Amino acid sequence: MTEKAFKLTSGVRRHRQGNAMSDKLTPQERDEFLADANGWLTTNDRDAVKKTFELANFKTAWAFMNYIALAAEKADHHPEWFNVYGKVEITLTSHDVKGLSKRDIALAKVIDEAAERYGS
Repeated sequence: MTEKAFKLTSGVRRHRQGNAMSDKLTPQERDEFLADANGWLTTNDRDAVKKTFELANFKTAWAFMNYIALAAEKADHHPEWFNVYGKVEITLTSHDVKGLSKRDIALAKVIDEAAERYGS
């Protein structure tokens, strides 16, 4: 994991220490994130964002998912995902606040960094 990703996962993890990382995004924070969301799209059925990644093959997709899984586990904030061959669909939401939180934004940044690394 790169130093940048480590710092981001540290930010995701801060919600355990009682700060605002676990708070639901305000409408303004949500709009700011979506304005610069790098392909993350809202879902129709709930307050969540979703993005599809196309990787070269299953092996690369698995490595991509493994990288994210390690960061997510360290942050104690886990994505919902679906994988078929080189396609990985990821949904982010914070179940404890029933919507998007700063943890989702931080994890989205880690995921986007991983996508660059693995060629999506």
